[in-house]
Amino acid sequence: MNFYVMTLFPDMVARGLNESIIGRATEKGLLSITAVDIRDFSEDKHKRVDDYPYGGGAGMVMAPGPVVRTCEYVKGLIPEERREKVKVIYLTPQGEVFTQKKAEEWAKEEDLIFLCGHYEGIDERALDMVVTDRVSAGDYVLTGGELPAMMMIDAVSRLVPGVLNNEVSAEFESFQDNLLEYPQYTRPEDYNGCRVPEVLLSGHHANIEKWRREQSILRTLNARPDLLEHAVLSKSEQKFLQELLQRQEEGK
Repeated sequence: MNFYVMTLFPDMVARGLNESIIGRATEKGLLSITAVDIRDFSEDKHKRVDDYPYGGGAGMVMAPGPVVRTCEYVKGLIPEERREKVKVIYLTPQGEVFTQKKAEEWAKEEDLIFLCGHYEGIDERALDMVVTDRVSAGDYVLTGGELPAMMMIDAVSRLVPGVLNNEVSAEFESFQDNLLEYPQYTRPEDYNGCRVPEVLLSGHHANIEKWRREQSILRTLNARPDLLEHAVLSKSEQKFLQELLQRQEEGK
């Protein structure tokens, strides 16, 4: 899978994605990450890419020319038959919030282009010309789109076949079936008086799976109850959730 990041800080992106699992997957040729400096496409002798906003206001706005030319260059790196359908994703708090479901959708693509804004944003005309998707990392404001781009690339990359050593872990972690992941334990069995739950030592796989699903439901109810509205639960799990909700109500 190929990722392209249009940014004012290409070294920041390259360094941030050159470590750990993503770095190893890149070395193996499973991923390709190309950071392109928008300043290289400025026609100003000082490589300036921003200007004052029309109508006044604080801060500076990234000009349309360098952004559009950068995107044209990046699309030229993609095989012609894939250029028209490639997603150009603008990282902005005004966009749709990024989710695991979105990561799963994007993991099916061959190429993704990320556009990182800075200053007070990007001239709207450039966005209208090149952007296909406006996506947010959450309801907060950052100094630029680089960190959200790296976060999203990480989330998508983990779903690309071969990137994780354990292919099962991408399937059964947080947000599987809209539930948070169950608690995990390793050796020793007893640490400072705190023991691993007995069910995990039993070797009874059905009981272990039941316990893990119930723990996921409990953890989701406590930390992210909003996810439960779309959680995929069996009839017995729905009953378990209702019992938890009843206890919660009685405890108020």
